[in-house]
Amino acid sequence: MAPTVEEVLQLLESAQNNAVVNLVGLSLSERPEFFHALFPRMQELRARTGRPHWVLVDETHHVLSVKWEPAEMALSQKLTNLIFITVHPRVLAPAVLAAVDCCIAVGDAPRETLQEFSDAVGQRLPLAQAPVSEPGEVLVWRRRPEQALYSLRLAQSRTQRKRHQRKYAEGELTPERSFYFRGPEGKLKLRAQNLILFQQLAEGVDDETWLYHLRCGDYSRWFRDSIKDGALAKEAETIERAPQITPQESRARIKAAIEERYTLPSETSVGG
Repeated sequence: MAPTVEEVLQLLESAQNNAVVNLVGLSLSERPEFFHALFPRMQELRARTGRPHWVLVDETHHVLSVKWEPAEMALSQKLTNLIFITVHPRVLAPAVLAAVDCCIAVGDAPRETLQEFSDAVGQRLPLAQAPVSEPGEVLVWRRRPEQALYSLRLAQSRTQRKRHQRKYAEGELTPERSFYFRGPEGKLKLRAQNLILFQQLAEGVDDETWLYHLRCGDYSRWFRDSIKDGALAKEAETIERAPQITPQESRARIKAAIEERYTLPSETSVGG
């Protein structure tokens, strides 16, 4: 059962350090409404107590989409000390885009990401002082005051972290990012929107369907593109390329590779 807005506010008010509000227990359609009920109250808490000092909104496109009509009203007050994380800047509410002072793009095509943001806000993208050329570098655009694009190298964390572990294990990926067992003739349409369902469906599909996707490299492609786990994708590629591997062995090896990296709990909840 998901907590109420009041319960979340009590958590934020009592938290001495950091607090995390995880909406993975809500469906994608429920998250914007919950967030828009919570956010103004959180801003009131900040005005009264000075906390939370910073608010990080992960997957902002799920809760502050341009399609969400009340967004302008909910974001009418000045936005400060906020970090928005998204893979789709073009779909964010205009008030969110207008509030961004500094945009940091990561990944294989950071300039293209900044160009998408630039097009969305209607502001010309400045030239870059130096392109991103090495793994671990990001591209930065300071909009106020406007500066040329420049690259930064991120310091490596001393602890290994797996971002979104729980979401990928038990959350709900969008239909376009889910895995579909279709089989060689496309007669099936079994959707796995997370790793739990992927494991369950993998055990239940016939050998022909399983081997078809294995030989097409579909498992490693999904792990890389949707689960965002390059190491898991690389291990799956090794399994996919193994000559004369049986359905039973390949299932077992991919299952072991997933379980080595992810804890697959039996139920979903909203945590703080």
